[in-house]
Amino acid sequence: MTKLIISKKKSLFFQNKGYLLIESIIAISIIVVGILGVLNLLSRSIGLNQMVNDQFIGNYLAAEGIEIVKNIIDSNIINGNPWNSGLSSSKSFEVDYRSNNLLDDNNSYLLFNPDTNFYSYEKGSQTRFIRTIKIVPVGMEEIKVNSIVKWDIKGVKFEINLEDHFFNWRSST
Repeated sequence: MTKLIISKKKSLFFQNKGYLLIESIIAISIIVVGILGVLNLLSRSIGLNQMVNDQFIGNYLAAEGIEIVKNIIDSNIINGNPWNSGLSSSKSFEVDYRSNNLLDDNNSYLLFNPDTNFYSYEKGSQTRFIRTIKIVPVGMEEIKVNSIVKWDIKGVKFEINLEDHFFNWRSST
């Protein structure tokens, strides 16, 4: 009777032949799908990181545009000029961080200088950012300033538009 049991075990063993190969293929397939999922996640993460980085830079470039206009107003007051001298026309301008006045808008890309870490129109490598300053007189004592930064990533257009209002707070009226 013992022989009969052994022969049944041998026959079961021979019937299960090939299962190891199928199990190995399934296990390798699951591992490959898992690795591809992780690589896809990393790829998307890098793309989103670039997009967030560009939004961060665009926001600061737009804020810098507003600050440059504020500096021009302060310079006008210090030099005894009308507070809105050079800022009273309704058109678009470009500004550089060293600007003492507004430049006509040429739709130029900002350049990044890695030596100074500044964005300007004079020296450096071309970036994807275009900054435009729009000034609209609201009245005799108020101007509206929009600092607009635009850029393009793989055909998708992005824009940040910051708005501020400046008043002649030194007027005696």
